[in-house]
Amino acid sequence: MFENLLGQAAADQLIADIASGVLAPAMLFSGPPASGKGTAALELGRIISCEDKAAWNCGCPACSRHRLLIHPDLLCLGWRPFSAEIAASAGAFLREAAASRGNGSSAARTLFIRAVRKLLNRFNPVVWEDDAKGAKVAPLVDSLLQDLDELEALTSVVNNPEAKANEKEQASAAKLSEGILKNAFALESEGISETIPIAQIRRAAWWSRLAPLGRGKLLIIENADRMQEEARNSLLKLLEEPPPRLTLVLTSPRPNSLLLTILSRLRPYRFSARSSEIEAEVIRRVFRDQIPERLRENQNSNAASNAASIGAYLDSFLPVSGETLEALAAFFAASAAYRAALLSKRQGRSIADEVVLLGKHCAPRAEAAGLGRPQGDGTAAIALVLDKAGKFEIRSLFSRFLGCLAEQVSLSQRAGQDAGHGTFSFLPRVAYNEIWKECIAWGESAVRVYNLRPVQALEKLFTDLSRRMAALPAGSAL
Repeated sequence: MFENLLGQAAADQLIADIASGVLAPAMLFSGPPASGKGTAALELGRIISCEDKAAWNCGCPACSRHRLLIHPDLLCLGWRPFSAEIAASAGAFLREAAASRGNGSSAARTLFIRAVRKLLNRFNPVVWEDDAKGAKVAPLVDSLLQDLDELEALTSVVNNPEAKANEKEQASAAKLSEGILKNAFALESEGISETIPIAQIRRAAWWSRLAPLGRGKLLIIENADRMQEEARNSLLKLLEEPPPRLTLVLTSPRPNSLLLTILSRLRPYRFSARSSEIEAEVIRRVFRDQIPERLRENQNSNAASNAASIGAYLDSFLPVSGETLEALAAFFAASAAYRAALLSKRQGRSIADEVVLLGKHCAPRAEAAGLGRPQGDGTAAIALVLDKAGKFEIRSLFSRFLGCLAEQVSLSQRAGQDAGHGTFSFLPRVAYNEIWKECIAWGESAVRVYNLRPVQALEKLFTDLSRRMAALPAGSAL
């Protein structure tokens, strides 16, 4: 049990509760991203459905269905960044295929299929019945289902390890993987809102009360803190009157954002940030790979990034790298600072110290990445960012971009402090930090909650930031 969950004491706690027969009907898995919460929840579904003793290599029909995430007693809701995991899994599959001159190992193929099905499971007809958005993305769902069927049919090497697939078959596997990635990216971007609406909770509650086809049902709600208020109240009703054969797992990196009345009905399991050594071992075992040298160097220079090594590894497979997003954030911030400086001069004001420092810190980083000098014209600056970021068609990249933007502001402040040679002669005003905090939070909500297009969010973000920074008086508080 839970052999695929490394470095988490929560696994031992779950095993003990299962062995003692005291597993709670409703649980909360809390902890940082990429800490194994989702992995544990899916493995729990296999265990409670197993028709034997739930051994890791159990071959019963229930376990076989759960390994491919096609068991009818499993329902998943909630947003998560699917694209990076799908791309990394595709990379593992293609590496194995190239190494064997065939279609990849059974484990690598299953890894790829599971990654795609984690996304597809969010489009269960039970949840999307009578939903207009579900009808809109139905062709993408159908196409991905057909592609997975074809992927599962690539069994020549798996069934006969001594066989060698020819170059045509290998090229076919690569082409199929490319099509799956394209459709998966589009489905995540167009089909999934980062909030959980009440309609989905109501449909899930209805499904939960139907008799299971096996030993029991599992409902997983990931990032449950992103539920709309009405959805939280609807979930509370399900927790107050739970069906007898339902196990409910909520996951969240911010459990304190949940209603206290919901928290009081959940048994907590805490997933902690893992060491860089364990993170590297997870990547080696799961993806048969190692952390690239450039990512290891970044870890060594920043101890706080160790816990994010899996996330950084997965993101490295996306069409837009983390390094590109950081450079784009520096360019955007420098351009907003330049625009603020121009506005200050037009108004006869002196430029605030924070604005000057932001430009001095970010502009060289943007130029070093080949993005050119800052643009005082917001339209031109935004056009460049959108072009280099693939128009943020993968919506999770926009959230990462905003995170990089906040990081650039923080780094510029550290540079100001370092310039004081340890005397902290530069201390940014609360008003300056609030400008960035409020604007970035608005940008996150605009795209995640209100489904605004990234270009619209960036236009308002640029305008608000430059105007509000231009209104700051010169000098900084000491």
